[in-house]
Amino acid sequence: MARVLIIGGHGKVALLAAPLLVAEGHDVRSVLRNPDHVADVEATGATAAVLDVESATTEQLTDVIRGRDVVVWSAGAGGGNPTRTYAVDRDAAIRSMDATAAAGVDRYVMVSYFGAGPDHGVPPDNPFYPYADAKTAADDHLQGTDLAWTILRPSSLTLDAATGHISAGKGISPGQVSRGNVAHVIRSVVAHPETTARRIIAFNDGPSPIDEVVASA
Repeated sequence: MARVLIIGGHGKVALLAAPLLVAEGHDVRSVLRNPDHVADVEATGATAAVLDVESATTEQLTDVIRGRDVVVWSAGAGGGNPTRTYAVDRDAAIRSMDATAAAGVDRYVMVSYFGAGPDHGVPPDNPFYPYADAKTAADDHLQGTDLAWTILRPSSLTLDAATGHISAGKGISPGQVSRGNVAHVIRSVVAHPETTARRIIAFNDGPSPIDEVVASA
């Protein structure tokens, strides 16, 4: 059993991941910004912690992380506002990584996106550029830490039902993946620390059982 902290607890993926983690016996705390959404989060079986990560200091984040075993970053600004995108998807994410280390927590799981990285290829005049740039910066910072990090890079997200199966590994191209399958990947990563530390997993919906993909070194 792990003590899991989900940042971005009212997001679509987080609301699907929390009950999966709770069902496996984990103690889940979900951080959310809007107190009006506490009931939604607690309906998943998680304990809600209200904190606006966009404005939270590293010290405030450290306090909410302390005592956990693994941090899952599933927050995002939602696009549309470049300033806020950088504030949340880059700056707050980086503060949360520094806070994780300061709290003495080793494991950190980042929900990024398929294609993030220095070669993301999104031109600066594209509305998607701030998100691509922010996520790339956050992923890069995480890889430079001493944390036992895992970076998840799901393809374009859908609302399709979870299948429990994905396609991952070298040579795959961007496609689609259900948010339900992303939630199952998070659940599986938490369950397999021995095969997921310092690993990037890019994936689509596909034919391979999620636990097989995640458990394979």
